[in-house]
Amino acid sequence: MDYAHVIPGRFLLRPNRFIAQVETEQGLQTVHVKNTGRCRELLVPGAEVWLAESANPARKTRYDLIAVRKGDGVLFNIDSQAPNRLVGEWLAGQGFDRIQPEFPFGRSRIDFYMERGEERWLLEVKGCTLEREGVGYFPDAPTQRGTRHLRELTDAVDRGYHALVAFVMQAESFETVLPNRETDPAFAAALDTAIRAGVRVLCLPCRVTPGRLEIVGDLQI
Repeated sequence: MDYAHVIPGRFLLRPNRFIAQVETEQGLQTVHVKNTGRCRELLVPGAEVWLAESANPARKTRYDLIAVRKGDGVLFNIDSQAPNRLVGEWLAGQGFDRIQPEFPFGRSRIDFYMERGEERWLLEVKGCTLEREGVGYFPDAPTQRGTRHLRELTDAVDRGYHALVAFVMQAESFETVLPNRETDPAFAAALDTAIRAGVRVLCLPCRVTPGRLEIVGDLQI
């Protein structure tokens, strides 16, 4: 997936989850942060960041903050909407007969429902931006919604579905993704239960540039 009209900047501060102050060649910009996670190890004063111009000219914030270079030099995409869009593009080449986003199931909407012949599939997507020494950890803040999704997938396996949870690794430094047991033990326990029930875990490696995010490798499901 590609972004249009990307410009560089320097991160200054994040007054709340939704906005940040960024210094650019065009001057100081108040921008929308496309990630409500903490991102504490990424969004530090002085960090090199990239902004994508919004297609909505009436919006209060002209730019979205989509990428940041970590102190070790690794570029991270932090757009929390990108993983679903990216996986949607990737699924189109996986040989499914039908792909339906936002599929109602139980008390949730699962990111994707797919059909291949007589097989029924459910796929939940999680973007991962918290990385330590090549290992990604999800989530970076407690997520009751994410835990509920895992329980829905576990139930889906019992009802005859193929169920998957895909962790999109939003930097090239990731080698794998593990549950963040310290931050969210409930999510970790739900993932353990899901795996035992037959839910498959996919860790999707990505190539990241300021204006592009793409899944790499010969991955098939």
